[in-house]
Amino acid sequence: MEIKRDAYLNKLIRREHNGLVKIITGLRRSGKSYLLFNLFHQHLLDKGVKEDHIIEIALDNIKYKELRNPDKIFSYVEKQIVDEDLYYIILDEVQLLPDFVDVLNGFLHIKNADVYVTGSNSRFLSKDIVTEFRGRGDEIHVMPLSFCEFITAYDGDVAAAWEDYYNYGGLPLILSWKEPEEKEAYLLSLFREVYLTDIIERHKIRNQEEFNELMDILSSSIGSLTNPLKLSRTFKSVKNKKISDMTIARYIEYLEDAFLIKRAARYDVKGKKYIGSPSKYYFEDIGLRNARLNFRQTEENHIMENIIYNELRYRDFLVDVGVIESIERNESGRKVRKQYEIDFIATKGNLKFYIQSAFSMSSPEKILQETNSLRHIPDSFKKIIVVRENKKPRMDENGFVTVGICQFLLDDKILLG
Repeated sequence: MEIKRDAYLNKLIRREHNGLVKIITGLRRSGKSYLLFNLFHQHLLDKGVKEDHIIEIALDNIKYKELRNPDKIFSYVEKQIVDEDLYYIILDEVQLLPDFVDVLNGFLHIKNADVYVTGSNSRFLSKDIVTEFRGRGDEIHVMPLSFCEFITAYDGDVAAAWEDYYNYGGLPLILSWKEPEEKEAYLLSLFREVYLTDIIERHKIRNQEEFNELMDILSSSIGSLTNPLKLSRTFKSVKNKKISDMTIARYIEYLEDAFLIKRAARYDVKGKKYIGSPSKYYFEDIGLRNARLNFRQTEENHIMENIIYNELRYRDFLVDVGVIESIERNESGRKVRKQYEIDFIATKGNLKFYIQSAFSMSSPEKILQETNSLRHIPDSFKKIIVVRENKKPRMDENGFVTVGICQFLLDDKILLG
């Protein structure tokens, strides 16, 4: 089974020979190693690179245990380079190598070497890369499979693929399991035995019970506005527990660093400024979110919103939550201030799109509710409403485009058309 990941492969190809260490980050089991050792490796062979000019070392393989020594791995790589042609050095799980920053910087001094590495997010995070490499690293963040990637290896029609995707997410190994109970067991085990262990051990979390409860709250409230202070009050009123907002903020940072969740900031469209708090949090993989809740809260409307958010990020957009204020008259004629929310503002360069996740617009009242925020936007950038039903893109008299979720996910030209 080959899963096409052309978007990431093309990013690697564009970065060849740029003089930097290409650092592949992402959630555990999201396909980083497969991208380098299978897809990128085949690309190199296809363009004529000799097999012995591709130096691959999987440091988590017992075969390369001796090379977890900085001096030995550097000496080993140097001995493989026997001519002036270009060599590709590809290292997997580089965090297992002590002083790996020094080793990688050493590889950069080999004039005919191009360096690519992956690392576990438990000890190899984005902020670590920025600190350690100081401009010598080029990060490529790999997300779980998009729906478009997922369906390239899925055995079934689009409707069945969507149902599996919104229940079990896009971690590549999900495609290897056929039965629902197998998929659920895999995700539950992965969450408990890999992600939780990573975070707890890395940050030496002592009060694991409150950390677990916070994850449950965040999992239950994807797409809801919240902040550490609000969550602290929730613990006090609902859980009858006292936990400071500073502790909660720290826990949320740990979850973000592990690529489990992502914060979407709020942006004031008219004021053209960010609003500090509250924010929304979405899961990098919806299957892991569902597993955290034992698959009890698989409400498709909230899950659809999370998937749209991830899809926009996959397409390299910067994604914010939009806020727009309007002064209106109430029933008594008095002026009142109203605030409307735009699910997502997606920007990339000069491109900007306003996107609503509406699930259903089955009545005039629902249509008005879902389009109210879009009607108050004072600019002419494209406005899109994504619904659950199977619907090809259709523009109404206001210029709003309505499209079905599967059509939106499978056609990246919809935003540009």
